[in-house]
Amino acid sequence: MIPTTHDSLDHSPYDLAGEAAARLAELTGVERHDVALVLGSGWLPAVDALGEATAEIDTTDLPGFSAAAVAGHSGKIRSIRAGERNLLVFLSRTHYYEGKGVAAVVHGVRTAAAAGCSTIVLTNGCGGLKETWSPGTPVLISDHVNLTGRSPIVGATFVDLTDLYSSRLRARCREVDPTLEEGVYVQFPGPHYETPAEIAMVRAIGGDLVGMSTTLEAIAAREAGMEVLGISLVTNLAAGITGEPLNHEEVLAAGRAAASRMGELLGRIVPTI
Repeated sequence: MIPTTHDSLDHSPYDLAGEAAARLAELTGVERHDVALVLGSGWLPAVDALGEATAEIDTTDLPGFSAAAVAGHSGKIRSIRAGERNLLVFLSRTHYYEGKGVAAVVHGVRTAAAAGCSTIVLTNGCGGLKETWSPGTPVLISDHVNLTGRSPIVGATFVDLTDLYSSRLRARCREVDPTLEEGVYVQFPGPHYETPAEIAMVRAIGGDLVGMSTTLEAIAAREAGMEVLGISLVTNLAAGITGEPLNHEEVLAAGRAAASRMGELLGRIVPTI
């Protein structure tokens, strides 16, 4: 599942992911994981609904990972047994704005692929452009616009991003919860929040959700052959809609308030995929 076309590179990011996956298997005692989840800001309280944790390790126990740098992210990786599946849950992520490079941002995704995962669920906390999406509303990501100006792909490897956010998995989600809506997610580099003028631009280009993560990870997941499900938790209305200032504590508070619903949603969706 990990590309082999970059073997000429000195210790490529794909090799590093393979090393991390091997160490993961040693520390968790799980030879192969099936589904990976990356939990974004506000999603952390939902993890307990996924199933029985069989192991939990620090991200820094694995090659290529660094400690969590953002409030609301725990810096842990949990292995969970859910029915017949082994889930690999990243309780933190590396953000592009941390300045560690794109390879670091997608290292967890590549590690999950090397560990055997064929499906990945990418979650995030984000700003919403629709006034009907109150804080705590989950929204399925139907597509994205990557405004970082970067790609995680190494070299001239051309990866098709049609149906990047699996229509099959989104349909499965709506079977579980018919009230779920969809939207286009737009990633800005961050860490500053967007200006009202930038939100007007997002609206003009067809965006519904804004945040600072996810798109680079989704691209890397597609390159690795994984099926991608993206779910945003609207933690606030985007800049300029209400006139109120934005802050990270608001993001975390909305996540805590929605924790039970997010846990129930993931607990019902993940076993079906």
